[in-house]
Amino acid sequence: MGTVDDAKHKAEELIGKAKEKVGDATDNHSLQAEGLADQAKAKLGQAGDDVRDALRGRDDDPADENRTDEGRLAG
Repeated sequence: MGTVDDAKHKAEELIGKAKEKVGDATDNHSLQAEGLADQAKAKLGQAGDDVRDALRGRDDDPADENRTDEGRLAG
């Protein structure tokens, strides 16, 4: 589930950056602000997902793939 959320938040962040740049280029302060808001929303979503994953015990540390359920190294 995290991968879809990560992609969604990254896309939202990139759209926000694009809006901000277009707003800069056209001197459109409203579009700049909208872009910054989109970026902030995406970053908050990413942080929320990180907290949720941490609370669920999902750590993206590849070293954990070699551990058993009891925490011992497999092998």
